[in-house]
Amino acid sequence: MVGTKSWFGGLFSRSSYKRSSSSESRSLTPLQEALRSLWNASFPSVELKGLVSEQWKDMGWQGPNPSTDFRGCGFISLENLLFFARTYPVSYQRLLSKKDGDRATWEYPFAVAGINITFMLIQMLESFSEKTKTFTGYNFMRILGEDQEAFDVLFCIAFQMMDAQWLAMHASYMQFNEVLHITKIQLEREFALEDIHRIRDMPAYNLLYS
Repeated sequence: MVGTKSWFGGLFSRSSYKRSSSSESRSLTPLQEALRSLWNASFPSVELKGLVSEQWKDMGWQGPNPSTDFRGCGFISLENLLFFARTYPVSYQRLLSKKDGDRATWEYPFAVAGINITFMLIQMLESFSEKTKTFTGYNFMRILGEDQEAFDVLFCIAFQMMDAQWLAMHASYMQFNEVLHITKIQLEREFALEDIHRIRDMPAYNLLYS
């Protein structure tokens, strides 16, 4: 069994992006390089003008400097987004571009939503606790022992579930927290199913390919 604290600490030290050997890349911090990698995965045909640029708002960051949005979850949420973009690119682009359904007048900002989803998962899985107290947290730690990508894949599932719930509710931006709470309840119900031995066994995993 992987301890909760050791797993959570490991999230900060791992890296899901590939470092470049260019002179520009060597001058970037890990955060800056990961942000550039995320931009390239999100908008491969659009050149990023700078790590501080109004372009970042197109991805759903709050301002021109996305690094200021990581106060709550640190590097984890950025790595989750980058994993999503590279592992499930069709689903990622569909959510990024808001292609599904009738969208609301006030849409949720994509990148900021990702940060909030990461934080919701950390709370749900009791990642700050010395000992897991809920069935959801215990079941996840069991799954994580067999699959080191479990948290990243769960993030992708949760994002897709949240968007589906958003559309079902015809939600607006002011209802984002309500939609996120309902998504958390849905995830907990799926973790309670008897035949969930891997994250990919969750019924909602199929949403990534719908």
